[in-house]
Amino acid sequence: MKYFETKKARIEIIPMIDIMFFLLVFFIMITLHMIPSSGIPSSLSKSSTATPLNQPKVVLSVDGQGNIGFDGRTVGPSELTAMLQQKGPNTVVTIAGAKDTSLQHLMAVMDACRAAGVTQIGLAARKE
Repeated sequence: MKYFETKKARIEIIPMIDIMFFLLVFFIMITLHMIPSSGIPSSLSKSSTATPLNQPKVVLSVDGQGNIGFDGRTVGPSELTAMLQQKGPNTVVTIAGAKDTSLQHLMAVMDACRAAGVTQIGLAARKE
């Protein structure tokens, strides 16, 4: 009687490997999406010709009063120049100015970046 013979139980490992690989890929993708989403909320200006930039190394925020935000704290132009000099001349800087930021405040931040030797400066904008 073949029907009543007991078979030795086996654990199928191939489906378990597939599930582990899927979980690994899932967690890597979630982690990659979490990294760029950290930042400082601001009300950016809109531009019809805005194009995506390379991932910046430094993101600066400038509010309507001319306060410069860097790494979650407010700094002055001289402090900003010193911090950017420590990072090196190949640093990519993106300036996120609020809608009510004057051009003079943006130019002061750009001058501080240029004084530190930074040549790659971009302005953040929202696509219309």
